[in-house]
Amino acid sequence: MHSSDINKLRQYIEKIENLEAEKSEIQEQISDVFSQAKSDGFDVKIMKKILKLKKMKMEDRENEDLLLDTYMIALGLVPADDSEE
Repeated sequence: MHSSDINKLRQYIEKIENLEAEKSEIQEQISDVFSQAKSDGFDVKIMKKILKLKKMKMEDRENEDLLLDTYMIALGLVPADDSEE
């Protein structure tokens, strides 16, 4: 490898290491926010689900909801609507 390639490689590795450190710090901050929310009485599990749903496209969310409802009805976890019979 040429010395210029070695320098580039070293720079990439250092950049990735710095970003990994930043990512770790941010994850710690996110955990702190969840802890604060939990101490204020919020359900962290539900908050995480909301964050996941917000990232989804509306169509994907609707399809997931429909499929979840279908499976729950099939398993008898919720009663089927009279209109669906």
